[in-house]
Amino acid sequence: MPLDLLMFAALIVFILMGYPVAFTIAGVATAFALLGFALDAFPMSLLGALGQRFFAVMTNPVLTAIPLFVLMGVVLQKSRIAEDLLETMGRLFGGIRGGLGVSVMVVGALLAASTGIVGATVVAMGLIALPAMLRNGYDPKLAAGSVCTAGTLGQIIPPSTLLIILAEVMSSAFQQAQYRQGKFSIETISVGQTFAAALVPGLLLVVVYIAYILGRAWLFPKDAPALKERPQAVSRAEIAGAIVPPILLIVAVLGAIIGGVASPNEAASVGAIGAILLAGWKQGTSRWLVLAGAAALLALAVAAGVEPVRLQRSDTGSYEITLGVVYCGLALVGITAIVASLATLQRRALVVPAMAQTLVVTSMIFATILMASFFSLVFVGLGGEHRVAAILESLPGGPTGALVFAMAFVFVLGFFLDFVEISVILLPLLIPPLILMGHDPIWLAVLIAINLQTSFLTPPFGFSLFYLRGAAPASITTGMIYRGVVPFICLQVVAVAIVWLAPSIATWLPRAMF
Repeated sequence: MPLDLLMFAALIVFILMGYPVAFTIAGVATAFALLGFALDAFPMSLLGALGQRFFAVMTNPVLTAIPLFVLMGVVLQKSRIAEDLLETMGRLFGGIRGGLGVSVMVVGALLAASTGIVGATVVAMGLIALPAMLRNGYDPKLAAGSVCTAGTLGQIIPPSTLLIILAEVMSSAFQQAQYRQGKFSIETISVGQTFAAALVPGLLLVVVYIAYILGRAWLFPKDAPALKERPQAVSRAEIAGAIVPPILLIVAVLGAIIGGVASPNEAASVGAIGAILLAGWKQGTSRWLVLAGAAALLALAVAAGVEPVRLQRSDTGSYEITLGVVYCGLALVGITAIVASLATLQRRALVVPAMAQTLVVTSMIFATILMASFFSLVFVGLGGEHRVAAILESLPGGPTGALVFAMAFVFVLGFFLDFVEISVILLPLLIPPLILMGHDPIWLAVLIAINLQTSFLTPPFGFSLFYLRGAAPASITTGMIYRGVVPFICLQVVAVAIVWLAPSIATWLPRAMF
């Protein structure tokens, strides 16, 4: 077997054996670099580019937004936002057949767009919603499958870590494809375009899931009955109190990125600060202070954009000085609200755990990305890049056949590998040939994003399944969880087919906005 294919096979084998992913990638890459050099199949001088590749990853302005988005999600997860949403939505929809399942999907979508953390969402709903569904007579498989699937929405509904990584991978692959075509005035794909492209398909998935739950409740009433006890009426004020704050945060972050007002880093900073203020609000900080701080920061952002002030200029007059003083006052009010919220969270022992979890998650992601860069460099040096392109070009069916093979390959790997590993190891090899065959990169990104989201549900290594196994009551067996997600995996395939047959679902919004 050629060294490049043997290298890829060895990577999968060692990962399945349970070795830490980042160390496994680095070890396999090192071993095959030495083996290739010994067999005169790999130029060792190629590793001289490794330092530049690592530096490019660590300073990439897109990837450096990941820690802030992770912090945003962790802070919101550790406040009571998930519990309040679940309780309110459960009371709102619980009176109809399948209503609890609908509430789980709605809450999953809202948490997806505000926290984006699969594990946190699945565990929260597994501890709160799943017991309520079982008490009210839901089929255990449907209940478990609904909770697992709702948690994965955090990977397809922006902002999400998956979409940030995918945007960077797709942009790099798109540039490579254009270089190979002889174009040197190249186009790029931004995070904003990827977010805009994934927004409608993500909401489409939510609609498909809800339609399935309501349809199943109508056909098989015993699988998803209405609440046995009459739910307490929920007022408009309670609905607004549970839904409006996360929606405002979502609009602020997504609107800033998609609208081109802020870079991903700046929008992620807005999200992190907004999450801290929202968590402070939930945990007992003076609501008037939080509202005043949020309003002051919003006013400062708008005013500074409309009427910027540069006090260092020699022609600065009294008008500019007055504006500067006003801006400083607004900043002081905002900082006071942030400090007060942080003090409240510190008293609740939430700051240190949130920072520690952010550090762990960020370190895992970047370690994998860095080692994947090492792996891909060795793989390309062994001729793997040309072999992948040749395999895709030789498949029957032309561009369509190549895309079907690529999607099927990603789907199968999702049973065994994490989305980060697939994104940073496999996709840089698969995407450039597909783009050269004429596939739209934005549309391609959305198809792959839905496909990668499925990796959280596919046994035996779907992370969503593990998270729910840890949070579910003893009456829910692993077999029930596995059987429960099967219909939703099929719905994922249906969603991919819909976006495949109607590409405008993914492309019209980014084209309209960019």
